[in-house]
Amino acid sequence: MEKLHDLIIIGGGPIGLACGIEAKKAGLDYLILEKGALTNSIYNYPVNMTFFSTSDRLEMANIPFMSVAAKPTRTEALEYYRRIFFHFQLKVNLYEEVQTLSKNAETFSIKTSKGNYETRKIVLATGFYDLPNLMDVPGENLPKVLHYYKEPWPFINQKVLVVGGANSAVDAALETWRKGAEVSMVLLRDEVDENVKYWVRPDIMNRIKEGSITAYTQSKVKEIREHEVVIATPKGDVTIANDWVLAMTGYQPNFSLLDQLGVEMSLDEKRQPCYDQTNQESNVPGVYLAGVVCGGLNTREFFIENSISHAAAIVDDIKRKMEK
Repeated sequence: MEKLHDLIIIGGGPIGLACGIEAKKAGLDYLILEKGALTNSIYNYPVNMTFFSTSDRLEMANIPFMSVAAKPTRTEALEYYRRIFFHFQLKVNLYEEVQTLSKNAETFSIKTSKGNYETRKIVLATGFYDLPNLMDVPGENLPKVLHYYKEPWPFINQKVLVVGGANSAVDAALETWRKGAEVSMVLLRDEVDENVKYWVRPDIMNRIKEGSITAYTQSKVKEIREHEVVIATPKGDVTIANDWVLAMTGYQPNFSLLDQLGVEMSLDEKRQPCYDQTNQESNVPGVYLAGVVCGGLNTREFFIENSISHAAAIVDDIKRKMEK
């Protein structure tokens, strides 16, 4: 029989680590399972990304987050959470992907890529950066179509189409253009998202206005070909030469894990999981939700800084129920 844990936390991002810290402080037998590197989502952010939040708002467990500027970079965040991991000597199994979850009478069974586990409680802190929103157009599976952007160097002197108008799309468009790419953008609306970082938005607007970056507004990608892209615009289809498509179309939580456990979700377009906001417990007793997964497809409501508190609420509830 597998060892019975008090708590298994799925996801080794900042919120998963925060849950691990609280579980350790409470004396729980816990384990964190992360399918990739430590804070895998942050690792997969663009290399030159700067956070919207200031470093002090990202701090946890009274450990100072020092950054050169007020807003930390990806590298500074990776270093901060590395130090958190070692400082608290957290129990984290890296590169171990959860495959199936099932509920027993009083416990839960977890099967991963490396083993099997039993636990009394589960926290899903899986974030939303692992599964991209697909465009569902012909040619999206071509090797030149990328749903993650890291850095501009591969796109020097290339014809690049950036799909999307949020922060990731704007960053990719500006960085690749500045390194010598011929950049076009496909925007669903009249202009880039109004929530784009305030110090970046004027830059992209000016580049579009002066014609350095071509923007197809109120438009969608219709078809992707080996050397072309067909764009559906208000004036009809437009075909442009193309080497790369950076599909910055957003991401979504891993709904399959929620479904396996029977977590109910709202019937509207948000698909927001059902949970108690006082203790983060879902409609399934013993299953807790932490971080951005709480928002379903509404990924702009939960961030690191307003989700760190989920960890204490969850562990306090677990302790209270175990002491009954």
